[in-house]
Amino acid sequence: MKKTLLGHLFLVLAILACGLPSQMPTATPLPPTSTETPDFTNTPEFTATPLATLTSTITLTPTTTFTPTITATPTFSFPSITVNKQAHCRYGPSVAFLHAADLYPGDTGYVDGRYEYSSWLHVKFDKLKYYCWVAPSVVDVVGDISTLYYNEPDLQSVGYSNYAPPENITAVRSGDEVTISWNQVEMTTDHDRGYLIIAFVCQNGAYLWWTFSYPDQFTTSYTVQDEAGCPLPSEGVLYTVEKHGFSKPAQIPWPAP
Repeated sequence: MKKTLLGHLFLVLAILACGLPSQMPTATPLPPTSTETPDFTNTPEFTATPLATLTSTITLTPTTTFTPTITATPTFSFPSITVNKQAHCRYGPSVAFLHAADLYPGDTGYVDGRYEYSSWLHVKFDKLKYYCWVAPSVVDVVGDISTLYYNEPDLQSVGYSNYAPPENITAVRSGDEVTISWNQVEMTTDHDRGYLIIAFVCQNGAYLWWTFSYPDQFTTSYTVQDEAGCPLPSEGVLYTVEKHGFSKPAQIPWPAP
């Protein structure tokens, strides 16, 4: 039985051996089916290289230079004056001040200032090398004096003085009157021009600039009306006057009303 099975087995193997080819055929790969994902070769993504940022060169456009138009500024013209009668020019804006020069009809000049507390004008006459003050009534004015600045008399700039101011000055009130007294200042007859008082007093409710002078050294008192009722206190100063000029001012101890 065993021999019979073995014989059959050998027979089968011999048949199979005879029918097989001497070389096994090479398998041809089938094309991928539609369900297969093709193996793509990834193309590398493009990496953008940033361009260099150029700093622009600023070309400056020159600013147009305008040539200014010169506007002619009118030259200020001081009011002109002509003396209309014989008179005096003085070193201050009232008749109480020292004489500075004689004036005659036809004398000419110009006005460069005025005084705040009187109507007198500060003037320069063509015939004089210095300025002085004149009453408006003795000159004819061409021009507008209201445009002029106020000038303040500077008595210390007038010449010089060989004498001191008066001493022992007193002021005594009696009602609405104040009497001012002082010691005599002895001067030579040639030099003697007396004394000058400059004050602010109250009269009828008005605060007034007040001046008074004596022509010689021998009168040494003066009485002036001075009332209550003004917003500022009354006050005054006293000078010795000689032909060359004024002493320094001495304060008057003014009594309150």
